[in-house]
Amino acid sequence: MQIHKVRKAVIPAAGFGTRLFPATKVVKKELFPIIDQDGRAKPVILAIVEEAISAGITEIGIVVQPDDIGVFADLFKNPPAPELLQKLSPQNQEYSQYLQELGQKVVLLTQSEQEGYGHAVFCAKDWVGNESFLLMLGDHVYKSDTEKSCAQQVVEIYAQVHQSVVGLTTMPAAIISKAGCVTGVWQEFNSILELTQLAEKPSTDYAREHLRVEYMAEDEFLCVFGLYVLTPKIFDFLADSINQNLRDRGEFQLTTCLDKLCQAEGITGYVMQGQCFDTGLPNTYRQTLIDFI
Repeated sequence: MQIHKVRKAVIPAAGFGTRLFPATKVVKKELFPIIDQDGRAKPVILAIVEEAISAGITEIGIVVQPDDIGVFADLFKNPPAPELLQKLSPQNQEYSQYLQELGQKVVLLTQSEQEGYGHAVFCAKDWVGNESFLLMLGDHVYKSDTEKSCAQQVVEIYAQVHQSVVGLTTMPAAIISKAGCVTGVWQEFNSILELTQLAEKPSTDYAREHLRVEYMAEDEFLCVFGLYVLTPKIFDFLADSINQNLRDRGEFQLTTCLDKLCQAEGITGYVMQGQCFDTGLPNTYRQTLIDFI
């Protein structure tokens, strides 16, 4: 497979946000505010887009519900009305211009029916084309422990290993049933792992039997961090899953297709040097507001 620079990022943002009801009746969860390190209030989706840009991404496809195109366009494409713009501080007027420039890199894609995370990723197939791409979650923000952003870390590992990369983090056994979990063989201890299996929200018993990783503590496992660089081959497995109506918990999942991609092409796991903050649940959103700065 010919390796090209990763140019595109895909951010699924078409969910209903049921776990943040009733706030999501009026505000998309991807538009909930967070405060960045500069003290600026910004929508979650903007922080994610900026994370992609930090990794050298030049085109960003955000997958939204058709009825939500307008609200995302207002953020990235449409300047404030002149009378509002005049009321902004000079700094915010400048930032408004920055948003318009950022918006030139954003493409709004649609998912007409909410059929799961895997289905949302598949909706970006035609736009992505035959390229590897950065995949990000629409309700997660990232904070690096190094001078390189989290997104930059996975993009650079992809350039190094020449195959799909899944960012990983350590989780205790008590919460792995809420995450994708992996196993494999260390290539560099506590850094790079040759994956052999990926499982979506496994039970603790299953994980202890099938997902152990050498040198990990007995009740610790490696789980999906929420950043990926994937080859376009993933779309073949997503298409098969959709065409055969292979659902898990009623939806088309990404992790089961990643496991097939792993068997077909191989996937590298990378233990991220950073933290991932989930804004999609009330408790974790509240904690993000405390810890993200």
